[in-house]
Amino acid sequence: MRSARVERKTKESHVVVELELDGTGEINVDTGVPFFDHMLSQLGKHSGFNLTVKTTGDVAVDSHHSVEDTSLAFGQALREALGDKVGIRRFGDAMVPLDEVLVQAAVDLSGRPYLVHRQPEIVELIGTFDTTLAKHIWESIVAEAHIALHVRVLEGRNAHHVLEAQFKCVARALRDAVALDGVSGVPSTKGVL
Repeated sequence: MRSARVERKTKESHVVVELELDGTGEINVDTGVPFFDHMLSQLGKHSGFNLTVKTTGDVAVDSHHSVEDTSLAFGQALREALGDKVGIRRFGDAMVPLDEVLVQAAVDLSGRPYLVHRQPEIVELIGTFDTTLAKHIWESIVAEAHIALHVRVLEGRNAHHVLEAQFKCVARALRDAVALDGVSGVPSTKGVL
């Protein structure tokens, strides 16, 4: 089974992430940040991963530390669950609409962290969630997962839709990239990813 359990403990948060790549989209997420829970649920459901997340953090300060540390732990879990990456597709891409929003995402499970993120100006808060964290979520996942990720919001104005469509789109791209396609060895002429 391609799975991982990551525990991350700091003075600001305690995070446990359990990830199973070959799952059925079973999700159990509680970060103490309701909107982020909603986004992580999209990521788990639409990737087909089984995802359990439990975060306890200093949300009385704000949600930044809990969101960041959870994202870092998810990225590490993704890297560990992929193991040696033998037989994976490696590349995945998707285009996802959500009402007025259209998002394009592409991922390369390359072993090299790189992020390109483009989204329009949106309101700074969805309820109490700081929307400026969106790019930081992807930066944190990419840094620990060691993947290249491009996310572009091609159309959109509603902040909730803009963020939700990104999570759904990245999920679909990851679903393709982690899929086993029967090719022998690691999908790289270097022999490693």
